[in-house]
Amino acid sequence: MMTANLSALLYLCSGVFFVLALRGLSSHEGSRRGNLYGMIGMAIAVLTTMFYVQISFGFIGLFIVAVALGGSCGVLVARRVPMTAMPQLVAFFHSLVGLAAVFVAAAALYAPSAFGIDVGDHVSTLAMIEMSIGVIVGAITFSGSCVAFAKLNGNMSGKPILLPQRHAINLGVAILTVVLAIALTASESAVVFWLLTLVSLVLGLLLIIPIGGADMPVVVSMLNSYSGWAAASIGFTLGNIALIITGALVGSSGAVLSYIICKGMNRAFIPVILGGFGDEGGTSAAGDDDATKSVKQGATADAAFIMQNSSKVIIVPGYGMAVAQAQHAVKELADKLKQEGVDIKYAIHPVAGRMPGHMNVLLAEAGIPYEEVFELEDINSEFAQTDVVYVIGANDITNPSAKTDPQSPIFGMPILDVEKAGTVFFVKRSMSTGYAGVENKLFFSHNTLMLFGDAKKVTSEVLKNLG
Repeated sequence: MMTANLSALLYLCSGVFFVLALRGLSSHEGSRRGNLYGMIGMAIAVLTTMFYVQISFGFIGLFIVAVALGGSCGVLVARRVPMTAMPQLVAFFHSLVGLAAVFVAAAALYAPSAFGIDVGDHVSTLAMIEMSIGVIVGAITFSGSCVAFAKLNGNMSGKPILLPQRHAINLGVAILTVVLAIALTASESAVVFWLLTLVSLVLGLLLIIPIGGADMPVVVSMLNSYSGWAAASIGFTLGNIALIITGALVGSSGAVLSYIICKGMNRAFIPVILGGFGDEGGTSAAGDDDATKSVKQGATADAAFIMQNSSKVIIVPGYGMAVAQAQHAVKELADKLKQEGVDIKYAIHPVAGRMPGHMNVLLAEAGIPYEEVFELEDINSEFAQTDVVYVIGANDITNPSAKTDPQSPIFGMPILDVEKAGTVFFVKRSMSTGYAGVENKLFFSHNTLMLFGDAKKVTSEVLKNLG
């Protein structure tokens, strides 16, 4: 009894550290401390589980092997995966959480006595309900995350894949899922269990496939929430307080983040969580008038001269900066301009990059002061009084079509109003569209000068020309 009480207390302490971790991660200044709290909480949870296994079962060999294998894979991935691939990595990790929920539910069904959920020769009804929910959420998370990974990694087209009568199909599959869950609870049949798993996997695919690239940041956040609820369901099945607390934290915080991103992208929250967005909008093509327009190509020497003689410059980082790993070169450029008396600020869009916070992490990695980094709502009013905006591969989030073209898939999404600045230098490899597949009207603006090339190389050349 004392062992159970002690493990429960330690798991509760672990949960407290996870709460502190989320609190720390809510700001730039506390992010490092938040990560530290998270690691402490996880260490307590792992050691407590190891202690419980040793006391209850008398062996820890397999447990140690599993922890060593998982830890080694984590270290290897963390050292090898570049920041540009972080969204894919997050989606991949979400899929593993979902898969774990399915496996734990299967283990509980086949060996209920090991989990203490058997009542005579039957599994308790409450445990079967928990198991059904765990399978559904876990399978949806797994298959949906696999699709998100494929789209983010370029293995699948980022464009929406729309099935005929897809809403009716989704509704039918969802109803079938509920029916199978009820049947599983009543019958405890292994066949029904795997049918429910299969149908839930299909539902996860159907929910994510219609979502286009412009909405992928919301998908990542949404799947993060799903993975949290999947972890919580595992916790209920295992009777593990730490998993319940952690899963609930991740699930609720992911849902809140999804809502915030939806608000920032002018999307409706309910259609998002049901997979019903990013579908009906067409792709805005360049009009006939754009076909006759030409862009003005600038030179790095011109950019250096104009920025050096400006009083205020706003830097807008995007996925192009991440691909080129140009954040350090950007900091060097900003430091040089500040020595010349130029006021430097950074403008971050909520969905810049491939996931929320992508640009913030890159800027923090380069050691850029937190007080120079501003979110969209805090800096948008300043562009009209800004001499120069230096855009580094931030395509869709600077596209005026979001405000002017009702046929655009990004129409209604709040953007950074960079077109209002005196001069816009747009660093980009080519004239290709952004992830949403929409041509950026900003390229043809009278005050835009294109700087074609790799973001790191172009920024370094501008820096050299500053003298």
